[in-house]
Amino acid sequence: MQHIALEELSSPGCSHCQAFEAFWHSIEKDWPAVTYKNTSVITPEGQALAQKHMIFASPGILLNGELWATGGFDKTKFLARLKELSGE
Repeated sequence: MQHIALEELSSPGCSHCQAFEAFWHSIEKDWPAVTYKNTSVITPEGQALAQKHMIFASPGILLNGELWATGGFDKTKFLARLKELSGE
């Protein structure tokens, strides 16, 4: 199983961000090879990420440093992408 870096670029009070984080925490035990990091867009690191990946809507979801989705997410597509990246 390949290691996967999952990063969420979130903004304070963002309901889509909270929904993604809750979803991730509900499935993370099934994905031990995934490292999750949440970065707030109001931090300098978050601002740099937003600029680098042209993220204009929260959450920005990055998988292995590549932008996967912004402004929302599809659970089925997300799980399919995790399976692809993990080599399952």
